[in-house]
Amino acid sequence: MKMDPSDEQRSASSSSHVFVHNPHLDTMKDDILYHFSLGTKTHDLPAMFGDVKFVCVGGSPWRMKSFIEYIAAELAMEDPKSDYPNICAGTDRYAMYKVGPVLSVSHGMGIPSIAIMLHELIKLLHHARCTDVTIIRIGTSGGIGLEPGTVVVTKQSVDATFLPKFEQVILGKTVVRNTDLDRSLAEELLQCSKELNQFETVIGNTMCTLDFYEGQARLDGAFCAYTEKDKQDYLNRAREAGVCNIEMESSVFAAMCKLSGLRAAVVCVTLLDRLKGDQLSSSHDVLHNYQQRPQILVGSYIKKQLKAKLQRS
Repeated sequence: MKMDPSDEQRSASSSSHVFVHNPHLDTMKDDILYHFSLGTKTHDLPAMFGDVKFVCVGGSPWRMKSFIEYIAAELAMEDPKSDYPNICAGTDRYAMYKVGPVLSVSHGMGIPSIAIMLHELIKLLHHARCTDVTIIRIGTSGGIGLEPGTVVVTKQSVDATFLPKFEQVILGKTVVRNTDLDRSLAEELLQCSKELNQFETVIGNTMCTLDFYEGQARLDGAFCAYTEKDKQDYLNRAREAGVCNIEMESSVFAAMCKLSGLRAAVVCVTLLDRLKGDQLSSSHDVLHNYQQRPQILVGSYIKKQLKAKLQRS
């Protein structure tokens, strides 16, 4: 396996600026962020986004609009006349909302979808000359041996063989990238949860898969060539490897954030215990309550950070 050629560049990402390592960008007169319907020539990106300090990303456009409405109320920035317009209304690929220093962006489902979004988001933050940015993925997941509703803050993203790596084929060669996330940020989020005292939160490894069904050892897909025992054996091996939950975006999210110098975390609520089943049987109201927990935790963290910044200034 070929190791990531950008490893030697990581020291540059320690600065407070968002780091891009692509010399071709310097030769471009206009960088079109196609899937955001934004561009460096058509939009004043520093004026629009230069004050961004927190970026929250999640799969669903509806969920990310709900988050920006929630955070606006939490930060007392709510405008009763505002409907929080979608900044990316010129495209149907992703949705983006902003209030104050907080940006909320949808990323779709799975590694390819979030990777495309992250390329353009990282360039957006770079072109906007943002500094000291923290990015957090909020979402849902399947738990392993946890009570449904437990929030997992990812320590390390692992692949379906329980190894902490993200692999991508570039120019026909396999590139392996590191999937570590910011440990201190994870601990700060855990402390916030303790202060909230509203729901159980743990730090643990998250398994990132390429598929929702067979890739996660489900028995209810269109195809399945393994037994219940095979499934249980696999999930228990994952549990022994420190895996607390399973989702489909954390590995590339961790890898790309690390390369760009973004302080990053993944916060996902578990909707079910996969050791006990594959399908969601909880009521709509219960699931809705669960899905609000990551945004409550991240909202509390952002509010705490902004308050501390005001006290220091």
